[in-house]
This record gives sequence, C-alpha cells and structure tokens, in this order.
Amino acid sequence: MYYAGIDLGGTGIKAALVTREGEILQKETVPTGADRHWTAIMADMVELIWTLAARQGIDISEIRGVGLGVPGSVDPEHGKLLYAANLPNCADMDARTFMQRELGLPLYIDNDANVAALGESLFGAGKGNDRCCVMITLGTGVGGGVIINGRIFAGAYYGGAELRHTVIVENGRPCNCGRRGCWETYSSATGLIRSAREAAAQDLDSLLWNVCDHDLSKLTARKVCEAVDEGDPTANRIMDEYLHHLAVGLGNIYNIFQPEILILGGGVSGRGEKLLVPLRGLIRSEIYGHDMSKVDIRIATRGNDAGVLGAAALVMQEE
Repeated sequence: MYYAGIDLGGTGIKAALVTREGEILQKETVPTGADRHWTAIMADMVELIWTLAARQGIDISEIRGVGLGVPGSVDPEHGKLLYAANLPNCADMDARTFMQRELGLPLYIDNDANVAALGESLFGAGKGNDRCCVMITLGTGVGGGVIINGRIFAGAYYGGAELRHTVIVENGRPCNCGRRGCWETYSSATGLIRSAREAAAQDLDSLLWNVCDHDLSKLTARKVCEAVDEGDPTANRIMDEYLHHLAVGLGNIYNIFQPEILILGGGVSGRGEKLLVPLRGLIRSEIYGHDMSKVDIRIATRGNDAGVLGAAALVMQEE
C-alpha cells in the first residue's frame, strides 16, 4: 500500500508518495499561490496526487489516505485548517471533506511543525527512539514538535507544544505573540541576525561588516557564522550569547519532557558539530541533575522531506 503526504507552505505545496517504511517513491512541488481561495489550493493538492499515482503506475484506490501538514491552527478531529497567517484565504479550510469528495480518500491534518517532527522522529534522526522525541527547528522562527510514544503531543485543544513561546528573559525582547523575552526572539536565525546587527553597529572594525559587503541589511545567519569561523571577536561574542540562550531553552524542554532524543533542524543546525560541541557543554548546567549522559542531541537528517514523511505517517497511524 501507498501513503500520500502533503506539506503546505506559504510559497510551495510539496507532495510525496511514501511507503510504510518511509521510502519516498515519488515527489513533486508546485507554487502555493497563497492569495488564492483554499478550494483552488486544495484542487492543486488533488492534481498532485493524481500526478504521483500516474508516475508510480498505480490506481488512486491503492493509496490508503492523505496526510496534510499546514502552517497554522488546526482541528485534526474534523480535518480542518482553522487559520494560517500566511494563507489569508484558507480560514476554515475543510480539507477532509474536499479530499473525500474529489478522490474518495480519507485525509488527516496537523500543524506543519508537528508533522515535520513526526517525520524526523519516525524516519530520521529519531528513528527507533519513540518514547519521547522533541524536534526544534532553528529557522526564521523557532519551530518544533513533541512526539510521545510515536504520536504528536498537541495538548487538549491542539495548540500545545508552542515551545518557542517559553520566556527565557524576563521583560526581554518583544515577541509577535505579545509577550516579552520569548525563546524564539533569541534562538531563531532572526534573533541571531538582530544581535549581530546591533553588535556590528557598535564595532565598525568587525568582520561582520565585511561578510555583508558593509550593508547590514544583507547580514544573514550564514554570514554571521562565516565571521565566527574567521575568528572575529564580536561575531564570536554574539554566537556565545546565542548558544547560551539556545541552551537555556533546550534545558527547559529537557527538564519538562526528558526526551530520549533532542533533534535540531533548520538552517542554523547546518553548523553540525560546530553547534553541538559547545551546546552540549552549556546544556549541562541547565538540566536537572547535570547528567549529560542522558541527553542525546542530534542534527536532523531528513531535511525538507520531513514534512511529507510526517504527513504520510498521519495516515499510517490511523490504520
């Protein structure tokens, strides 16, 4: 049997045909057209599934169902996307009814960060460790999900595990959620860039100016890391502060959930061991008992495929 997984983003719709073992047989991406009505976006999802089935040489009836990861608030029980800030015409998107009507396939839905965490937990860095796995994505924001006994933990009202909105600095930086000092404002790539720009403005001799051609608006997390690797004192100080804030947040997560595996994904995680080595030392003082032998931190391995794999897994878990 086959399983369809769809990852709906603000810029692209990625779909894949997946086996129960997590092998991606076919995949395709089309532009989202985020300003369109949700029925048009759903119609593209249906077309993607037809395309993938045709490429694989199978009938639609051989697909057990469709899993869908979406960037917003969801009602998994009724198969709806309730609200998505980057998809203005997708409020109350009745994805389940639409898919059932058009293809005769059941559809299961969840938040995209939760779905990616599920995919990475079952088929990536967390494979084989399904009692409790937490994935944190360090990108424009801080995303993530909590997987307990192989299933997404979402709280009583499907909005739980908003780990990015735990406060790590009282009365700190303002966050889009309305609070101050949220972990996301310090540990996202955006937070790193903000800190680096502020520091560079106070140090005109910093290499941070060179890596962005003396235009701080062009400074990216990758360029900050370049300055760090070149030994710039200001960039290194900012990275040390970034790692400290990251360790505080991860320590909080570990103390609450005590996961078997902590997985880091997203652009910043691309530093690999350059990130993990100092981070492990900093986390020691943040975790209860200071016993690092129990803390297993890994870099995500499935990259952009984690979303479609996790979406397909939503179907598998309903069998």
